[in-house]
Amino acid sequence: MASVALAALDGGNLTVDEGALAALTAELRGPILRPGGPGYDEARTLYNAMIDHKPAIVLRCAGVADVMAGVKFASDHGLLLSVRGGGHNVAGNAVCDGGLMLDLSTMNSVRVDPNAKRAYAEGGATWADFDAETQAFGLGSTGGLISSTGVAGLTLGGGIGWLQGKHGLACDNVVSFDMVTANGELITASAAENSDLYWGLRGGGGNFGVVVGFEF
Repeated sequence: MASVALAALDGGNLTVDEGALAALTAELRGPILRPGGPGYDEARTLYNAMIDHKPAIVLRCAGVADVMAGVKFASDHGLLLSVRGGGHNVAGNAVCDGGLMLDLSTMNSVRVDPNAKRAYAEGGATWADFDAETQAFGLGSTGGLISSTGVAGLTLGGGIGWLQGKHGLACDNVVSFDMVTANGELITASAAENSDLYWGLRGGGGNFGVVVGFEF
């Protein structure tokens, strides 16, 4: 059976047979993108045009179940894994070379509860997505200075914004996180649940797992 060469988490290289990839594809709602195929170059392109990394496989996640399946697949096979949220990532860490990239860009919904003054954003949302929904109710939260910045990347790194002088950083306004752990499980982190993780996620750089949802 044919196989695909991928970068390993330990810095080496390995192969995964097409049968394993076919089984993964059968679990997913979103597509798997390959070099030369439709959507691949769009998915790997970041705001910083100096970054030209080329993952072997891109999983364009349609929902949390896709993220869970992708993380578990990478863990089971020892693959190098990267996560793209809004795609503003200046350092280029969102796109790996030769490994598996999870593309959350289509997971960009934002829901607002105006009575509770809560906003719920998916991991691929940008601040343009966030502001469009919250401003409809005359509400706001500390967000990016540039509208194309991703909610996830900015918040997990601390998050400066126009409202910080009065309301603190973006991470100071997070009530809870929904996160897929390295073993592919979905958990919630808040002051009352997984409180140590909640503390670490608020400015820790996003290295604890894949955050798929934010409650502001």
